[in-house]
Amino acid sequence: MDLRRLVRGRVGWPRLEAVARELARRYDRDTLSIRFLEADNWLSTPMVVNDEWFVKVISRQNSLVHSLFTTGRNLGAFSSGTEGFFEHFGTPLQMAKHELEATKHLRDIGLQAPAPVEAFEVEGLGVLVLEYLPNFHTLDSAPRDEIVSLAPELFASLRRMHDNHLAHGDLRAENVLVRDDGIYFIDATNVNDEGMHDARSYDLACALAALEPLIGPKEAVDAAAASYGTDALLDAVDFLDFVNIRPDHDFDAAALKGQIETRAS
Repeated sequence: MDLRRLVRGRVGWPRLEAVARELARRYDRDTLSIRFLEADNWLSTPMVVNDEWFVKVISRQNSLVHSLFTTGRNLGAFSSGTEGFFEHFGTPLQMAKHELEATKHLRDIGLQAPAPVEAFEVEGLGVLVLEYLPNFHTLDSAPRDEIVSLAPELFASLRRMHDNHLAHGDLRAENVLVRDDGIYFIDATNVNDEGMHDARSYDLACALAALEPLIGPKEAVDAAAASYGTDALLDAVDFLDFVNIRPDHDFDAAALKGQIETRAS
């Protein structure tokens, strides 16, 4: 077994079959159609069931990787001059329950996210069940003109999260789904209350970092400025270097800083 497969915590067939049996029992189905997704996901085994449910199966190894990611992100926050604000959950079930609750909270404040169904445990695995959304594409796969038109909605939605004392914590273009009725948010992570102010600045930095390579620094900052004041944009600057060292972001931090500083001057 190669290192990447070991670290990702691939779940063996007998345990996946146990999950399938439990899903069939819970939803009173004689048979299930299961399609595993080829997503580059280190924190779960994702699958689509009967084209009705999106299911994440979370192993103890996935939980360990989440702990390592959380530690690394908090170290990055320290390097930006703030205390760490990411939180880890101790078990796969706790991870599944948190994402279920985070999805509920997003919907409660009027944002679009897959409908939460439930979270449960099977043989030590955490199982999260959400509504399956067909006919979507991720923000980073959209044409540039569509991204430009959606960018103000993205920042307005982010502002609504922040005004309701929520933070996404892991905003990337692939965590924003685009459908005919607008954008949907997935994969929110956990942020502690004490670090909420910094987490909001980090969210804003992540959103700018996600959009800059897709539409350019000026267009990204202009879209953000429609929902955020200059002070908030300047606070986000403190986190751009931290976001830039993440392997899942690739953007021109200097160009974004230049645009924000020009707007502030």
